[in-house]
Amino acid sequence: MQYYKKIPITKDQIVPTAERMRKDGVILAMIHGYLTEDGKPNISYEYMLGDTIESYTIEGENELPSIAPIYSKAAEWPEREINELIGVTFTGLDVSKRLFLPESMLSGQGQIFVTPMEELIKNTQKH
Repeated sequence: MQYYKKIPITKDQIVPTAERMRKDGVILAMIHGYLTEDGKPNISYEYMLGDTIESYTIEGENELPSIAPIYSKAAEWPEREINELIGVTFTGLDVSKRLFLPESMLSGQGQIFVTPMEELIKNTQKH
């Protein structure tokens, strides 16, 4: 059985928490991010502690410190993805190239374009 524990933290606690976890040999399972219904970013840092996932969560911050210097690629990739998809800036993170979105896309951060299926079908039938 696996357990889940959600722990709210502040922006200033992100790096010290990551440093403590790394020092203790704790695995960073993932960093998740989404926008709440009112458009605020919600970021959670998921750490594996035995049979428990500890989720350190912060809401409403558009700029956070990067933990990539502490957890390397395990943190860099999800931080870059969150930056690209929802526009949260991670201080110290190199985002000079995009992960998923094409370089030719309009400038700006956090652009996700969703086209309704009906419109896609209509546009393909014109060609």
